[in-house]
Amino acid sequence: MVHQMIKNKTGDRIEMIVNKERKKFIKSIFQKFLLISFLLNLSCEQGSSSRDTIAQDANQQSIIAYSQYYPVKIDIIPLTEFVDKGDGQQAEINLYVSLLDSFGSQLKSPCIFRFELYQRIPRSAEPKGRRATIWPDIDITEPAINNIYWRNFLRAYEFNLPFQPEGNQNYILEVTCLCPNNKRLTTEFPLVRQ
Repeated sequence: MVHQMIKNKTGDRIEMIVNKERKKFIKSIFQKFLLISFLLNLSCEQGSSSRDTIAQDANQQSIIAYSQYYPVKIDIIPLTEFVDKGDGQQAEINLYVSLLDSFGSQLKSPCIFRFELYQRIPRSAEPKGRRATIWPDIDITEPAINNIYWRNFLRAYEFNLPFQPEGNQNYILEVTCLCPNNKRLTTEFPLVRQ
């Protein structure tokens, strides 16, 4: 447009100058457009990736936080005892089992319990003798079943295991807990006939 208005002997030279200015102008607009596009694209990507990173960090932190509340130890409460019901009824072992987290607090957790009873050998380096009995595993992974065995006032599970002891024989009760985090916790408790 500008080069059409200017006409003189050096018309070629003026037209070249105008064309150079037009090219510079178009080039600067194109560069600015690319820069703005790049910055917008970069900020959009950072926003979504930072949100993803924040979400991943929150998930990892919650997993770490909750992992400290899994059972790490099993404890048999000293209320555990033989109970002779008399009247021809079979005797049983009243067993109270507590699960402890990494802070030492008693907790309720879905798991599978296994109970084994061994004869106790007195004055022995290895007091656990022949296995007297093993009961079927008790699966308390379902909330309704878990609540049947849970005693909230004790913060422990109560199990009644039928067993008829032999005379004045003492025993060792071994309790194994198969936890939801694939850990196997085991403890032993001496049972003395009185």
